[in-house]
Parts: sequence; C-alpha cells; structure tokens
Amino acid sequence: MYRKNAWEQYSGEERALLGAFADDYRAFLDAAKTEREAAATAEELCRAAGFRNLDALIESGEPLGPGDRVYRKWMNKSFMAFVIGEQSIEKGMNILGAHIDSPRLDVKQNPLFEDEKLAYLDTHYYGGIKKYQWLALPLALHGVIVKKDGDVVPVAIGEHEDDPVLCITDLLPHLAQDQMSKTASKFIDGEALNILIGSAPKADEEKDAVKAAVLAVLERDYGVEEEDFVSAELEAVPAGRARDCGLDRSMILGYGHDDRVCAYPSLRAVMDYDGVPTHTLCAVLTDKEEIGSMGASGMNSHYFENTVAELCALLGFDHDLSVRRALQNSRMLSSDVSAGFDPTYAGVFEKKNAAMLGLGVCFNKYTGSRGKSGASDANAEFMAMVRRVMDDAGVCWQTSELGKVDVGGGGTIAWLCAKYAMSVIDCGVPVLSMHAPWETISKADLWEAYKGYCAFLEV
Repeated sequence: MYRKNAWEQYSGEERALLGAFADDYRAFLDAAKTEREAAATAEELCRAAGFRNLDALIESGEPLGPGDRVYRKWMNKSFMAFVIGEQSIEKGMNILGAHIDSPRLDVKQNPLFEDEKLAYLDTHYYGGIKKYQWLALPLALHGVIVKKDGDVVPVAIGEHEDDPVLCITDLLPHLAQDQMSKTASKFIDGEALNILIGSAPKADEEKDAVKAAVLAVLERDYGVEEEDFVSAELEAVPAGRARDCGLDRSMILGYGHDDRVCAYPSLRAVMDYDGVPTHTLCAVLTDKEEIGSMGASGMNSHYFENTVAELCALLGFDHDLSVRRALQNSRMLSSDVSAGFDPTYAGVFEKKNAAMLGLGVCFNKYTGSRGKSGASDANAEFMAMVRRVMDDAGVCWQTSELGKVDVGGGGTIAWLCAKYAMSVIDCGVPVLSMHAPWETISKADLWEAYKGYCAFLEV
C-alpha cells in the first residue's frame, strides 16, 4: 500500500507548528532523562495548564464533575492526567498510555571501589542494551540519594557546560586482538561496565586514597556518605542535549526517544484538550516497561486501576463494578515506538510491513515474537475504527511489524491493559537505532503522532 511522505503535505503554517512542537519536545527530552525527571516535568506542565492534584482531592473528598482536570504522580516514577468527560465514566475512557523509563546503567547499592589508583562505580544495566555501545561515551549521573532521615538529595552531574562527565573505558585497538574476535554480545561483560569517576588521591590517606577523595566530594557537594548509596537510585545516561539531526533539520537525535517520543505527545494531547470531552480522557505515563512492567510503579501493578477507582469514588460511583465497567469500556492507544526501517540493515526487516521514517504515526496491530508469543492482538473492528479516525482527521499513518517473523519481536504495555478487556492497539513513532544511547526520530512522525492522539481523544 502506497503511503505519501508526510512532509509533502505540509503548508508553511503547519511546518511552523511542527517545528515549535519539536522544539518543545526537545526541551522535554533534555529535562526528563529519567522516569523521575519525566514524572516531575509532566507534573510541572500539568499544573501550569490548570490541572489539580488528585491526591489532594482524595484527601478532602471534593467531588469531581465534567471538565475537571486532575493529575496523579505515583511513587515519583509514573504519572497520570485526566480530563473528566460529560458521559459517565462507566462508559469508558479514551486512554493514551506510554512509558517514561529507558535503557540505561543503574548504579549498584554498594558501588564505589578503587582499583590501581582509579575510582569506579559498579553498575547493573537496565533494559535491552548493546553493552559495547556504552563504552568511551560521555555519561551523566541522574537520580536521587535518600538518607536515613528521609532527606531526598537530587543528583544531576554531567549536563552543564562546567560539569564533569563520567565514562566507561574501552581497550585501544592495538591491544584488542582477542576482544575484536568476540561476538558483539561478548565484547564486554555486564559486570565490567564500571564507570570511571576519579583518579586524584586524598592527601594523607594511605588506603584507597582515590576512593576517599571521591567520598569527600560527595560529602562536600551533597552531604552524603558511602552507606547512603544503599538507598539511592542513580542512573548513568548519555551526557548532552538532544539535537536536530540532518542538514535539513528534519530529525532529532536524542537519548530516550523510546518511549518519551510517545509520552510527550500523549501528555500534550490531553493537556491541550479545550473544553469538556464526551468521554473522560487519560494520559498514563508509566515506569518499568523496559524490564517487563514489573514493580509497584510498573503497569503490571494495580496503581492505574486503583487511581481509576479513586476517580470513580469522587464521581459518585463508589462500587467495584463501576471500576470494572470504566476499564472494560475504555479505548486505548498504547503509545509505544516501533523500529524504523533502516536501509543499512534491510535484511532483518520485511519491507512492506516495516515502519518508514516520515510516513507518519505507526500502528502495530500486534507485537510479541515468533508465533505472536506475548502479543496483544487488536481486534479488526478496533483497527478499522482507528483507521477511520486518522483518515477523517487528515493524519498520516502507517502499519508495521517489528522485523521479520522469525527475527524480531518485542512487547509493550498493551497486553497489561488488555487484561481489563478494553480495546487496545500499539500506536507510536518509528525510531532508528532503538535502545542505543542516541536514537533518531523524524519530526514529521512526532507531529503526526500528536495529531493522531488528539484525534483519538475525540472518539
């Protein structure tokens, strides 16, 4: 099926709107390099747009009604925004669901050590990465350190011009004959992804003097001691800003497109809705998708269901059946990225069922692997409905699978939401170099995703 390149249809006015939206997204990407930062940034945006904190309303018992705009941040790592609709919430919601965690290197709980006058942080990689891609790369450290008294110390090192950066060293090619003969998966062991953080010894220290000097810096700058690493969440991510990519500035190179390139337009679509919708609108930005959505802040927990129950109670439906009806009757776009077709690696794609950069937002009717294992396979009726919605709104869209049948595969949060029997389909932006430290997307696909999400909310 022929699909026209989205760039060909834009007027000068729409190109200006697209460019402004891309600039806003780049700013979000720079501010939100971790799930905590993404949730905090989402809260700032929603508060500025007039959304109220749902937890405060739950505490006061203040009822909700059509047109009310509320948000809830969960464990500082997941985020939900709602606009209450005219129809009963039992009639279902229009939901946009994305994840805000990305592959990275997590600092271990007992990480700091010295080896031959060099100080390191020990890490455990998070999500599916090619470990060799993280070598000899400027790294920043983001996260929080929580002290025993409950004091939360934010950490962000490596993003400002005068900040130091960190790195994982690589072996020079002159000595790498054995290393170069290994397969990519064995090029470096996960246990060897140690971050170099210091080399100058502390004066008058006889043992582990470099480690002692690093601890002195942590005490001076952050007021923390070594044992505080036990209750810290520190993430090593690529240092630096997202940038326009290409001489024509048609793309964006950045860390964390998967899946913040879908999270941002999902949130904006709900935030930008003007008026009172027919159905209640929801954007849910969730944590832990890259490791199976496990944990209390992942979609496999009950935090979203519990939040819907709280909404139902404030809307006068204080009954479990109302919650079940609200979820079952909902419609959802699982806003997650797809693998963009890369001509350099054409052999792993089935071209006519691959997502192309610049052709618009992408629908994956199913993901899974091999024989659709683990897939949430959307109904044909729902696929037909979203086709109609996109076409009526003039949205450029395409469909794809994640590589050849016996080659690719993957998963999203779609199957977890489908457990409620709601209609769900994956819908997101094609990405080149997915799960690499730096990924690439088309500004046109970002813009068409936003337009498509806005159109879906009108259903």
